[in-house]
Amino acid sequence: MPSPIESIVAAGTKIWLDSVDPDLVRANRALGASGATSNPIIISDLIKTGRFDDQLAKLLRSGLADADAAWALTDQVVAGAQEVFRPVWDQTHGDDGYVSFELDPLLEDVNCQLAIEERSQRYIELGTHWSKERPNRMIKVPATPAGLGALEELCARGISLNVTLVFSMRQYEAARDAVWRGAQRRNTLDAFKSVYSIFISRLDVYTEKYVPSLSEAAQGQVGLVNAKQIWRANQTFWADKKTPLKQEIVFASTGTKRASDPPWKYVEALVGSDIQTNPPATNDAVQASGRTFSRTIDDLPPAEVLSEIAAKVDGVHMEQTLMEEGLRKFADPQKALLALLEIKRSSLA
Repeated sequence: MPSPIESIVAAGTKIWLDSVDPDLVRANRALGASGATSNPIIISDLIKTGRFDDQLAKLLRSGLADADAAWALTDQVVAGAQEVFRPVWDQTHGDDGYVSFELDPLLEDVNCQLAIEERSQRYIELGTHWSKERPNRMIKVPATPAGLGALEELCARGISLNVTLVFSMRQYEAARDAVWRGAQRRNTLDAFKSVYSIFISRLDVYTEKYVPSLSEAAQGQVGLVNAKQIWRANQTFWADKKTPLKQEIVFASTGTKRASDPPWKYVEALVGSDIQTNPPATNDAVQASGRTFSRTIDDLPPAEVLSEIAAKVDGVHMEQTLMEEGLRKFADPQKALLALLEIKRSSLA
């Protein structure tokens, strides 16, 4: 009998770990995870453990500024995770086995003085630098105006992309179309790979606060409905493009926020296609559940629930609100990481 995570993978879903902690990467790879993602919060948490003090001390003593040392350590940790998943990348000919590397979140900070076009150019420069000679690394770019403006050129340069902070169909379509324009500028589509990270639980947090009039049947379903509708649109768009590799949806923000929800609520509802990037605690809870999961990706709530959601949820306000919150969560951890490096410099000197 397959384990819970094995049953999810057997149903057609790839499991990516929302961490690059070396111990968790190895443990989750053994359970069936086939990729991972990183961000500044994850790197900060790893630094706080003290496990990387030796590596960090060498970087700081080499004369690197705090920011440069932070990025150099991030590169090393992500590269370590890439080694674990590289066999998957080789076996799938580049269709799986990736580790995502997030570009500088401070490009989206409210205090950033660069114009949108200048930010886009910086994303292109950074994405080109951090992807060089790293075949199973995905460059993570946010679906902001500046991020969207960088996607075509990044893709045209042969870089595999994970478009993140996607909350709406509008963002997804803008990102997808930009990536496809870039793909058509390549000499070949053989290594063309893109994924689109759709955030889920944050939408349900939003509706509890801003749309309390939703019925019991609809409240807590908006994130899943939105994700599944975008997934269907993605399936339709790529069906006739004949790309050798799959262009997929990443179901992100899959950890539950309400104590009354089982920790596998979102995981269970999205089984059967594409990629789930789950926090370690969520994977642990799924594995401990003893459940056998089967395909559910095609299932939607009844028509009356869909109609209620369409009538009551202001998609424009939801996207704007979640993007503002998302950008704070995007930039603030990078500031905290740099502050932590300053402290570490004093203690490791």
